[in-house]
Amino acid sequence: MLEDPIVVNAAAKSSSRSGGKPTSFDIAQLAGVSQPTVSRALRGSSTVNLATRQRIEAIARQLNYTVDRSASNLRNGTTKTIALLLFRDPTPDETVVNPFFLGMLGAMMAACGSHGYDLLVSFQQFSSDWHTDYEDSHRADGLILLGYGDYADYRSRLETLVAQGTHFVRWGSVQPGQPGLTIGCDNIAGGAAAARHLLDRGRRRIAFLGSATDHYPEFHDRYRGYVAALGEHGIAADPKLQVETISTEEDATQATRELLRRGVPFDAIVAASDLIALAAMRVLAGAGINVPYDVAIVGFDDIPAASLANPPLTTIAQDSGLAGRRLVEMLLARIGDRPVESTVLPTQLVIRRSSGEGR
Repeated sequence: MLEDPIVVNAAAKSSSRSGGKPTSFDIAQLAGVSQPTVSRALRGSSTVNLATRQRIEAIARQLNYTVDRSASNLRNGTTKTIALLLFRDPTPDETVVNPFFLGMLGAMMAACGSHGYDLLVSFQQFSSDWHTDYEDSHRADGLILLGYGDYADYRSRLETLVAQGTHFVRWGSVQPGQPGLTIGCDNIAGGAAAARHLLDRGRRRIAFLGSATDHYPEFHDRYRGYVAALGEHGIAADPKLQVETISTEEDATQATRELLRRGVPFDAIVAASDLIALAAMRVLAGAGINVPYDVAIVGFDDIPAASLANPPLTTIAQDSGLAGRRLVEMLLARIGDRPVESTVLPTQLVIRRSSGEGR
């Protein structure tokens, strides 16, 4: 096939101007088509007509854009690899990963192995171009996304993946109208169960440590459950008993100190994660406040450290093994173009001594 000299010149100029590695978006701009059309054309999809496919292939050659044939294409199902992208928590130590996510890893590996897939685990900086890098490098058939910062920023990345036609699933809060497929626990029910447990034990001044905004929707849902449970007992949530924090030791430590500085009486804490609860327990102990007799605490996640704390931490358990298996199964269904929907998994209250009773 003779290549259009106009395309050749345009491609050369574009490549020269960019000074970087050409991407499928560059090809799409030159070909006057969408990026998903480029991706389908370069993997030989019959959904792209012959003339368009030939034009895209010609531009790709002129840009020296090459597809890694050993890994094939992100969405054609031939790499037999799933990429697990772990986003680092915003801590000084960039190696820190939420222990709850680590609890999913073994289940994911087993599930991938049972389906003949490999699992590629990769750390990612949220500020990087991971959402386009994996589309263009063709290293996996699909993505599992764990961990993120502010959802208001994260959502735009998910929308980009949807626009590209990338196969992906994520662990997080399941909300109407959100981009892509999500598996998450019933955060509202979990938050309500934590507060009810404390209310049933006579606690009435219950604080909440965690975000109560849409920027962190999982924590926000747990807060909503907490507020609902208080309302069932005719108690209005006191804004002074809620302190914003994310799930890091440093932030949770500062949030607990802020709660103490406010001087508002409280006899219990619902923490939006076990990491927050464990940090709160250390601060309270340092202030001479006894857990659970002075202040009872309930966490969320049931990470391994929860049962080893002193006293052992009452918590809302998420089944990390089930979550890991479901994430893999949902992604494989998505890769295979089988119908699949976002899923909410149940939670379970695990009672230990930090709430005043238990083992």
